[in-house]
Amino acid sequence: MPRFRCCVTEENILSSLDSARQGVLQVLEETLGLGGRAATFDDATPLLGAVPELDSMAVVGVIAGLEEHFGFFMGDDDIDGSTFETVGTLTTFVVNKLAA
Repeated sequence: MPRFRCCVTEENILSSLDSARQGVLQVLEETLGLGGRAATFDDATPLLGAVPELDSMAVVGVIAGLEEHFGFFMGDDDIDGSTFETVGTLTTFVVNKLAA
């Protein structure tokens, strides 16, 4: 009987992280109407308090967009201000939700 091995490689992890980041940027672009600015964002790009379009009402829209795009549910206890600190923190949050 053949045995299958799951190989977690650095390449697979980086690919998943990049895919999640692209999804996060797409949701931010579409939800906030950034006019293409999200294409210039990287992991260190500050979000909450730095992107004028991301106010408290817009956060709700981004949450809904992430839930729809990635197919998970974000409970109130899942989120705090640090989640939306940077593109990197938001991407890490998404990756962790997908892995749960």
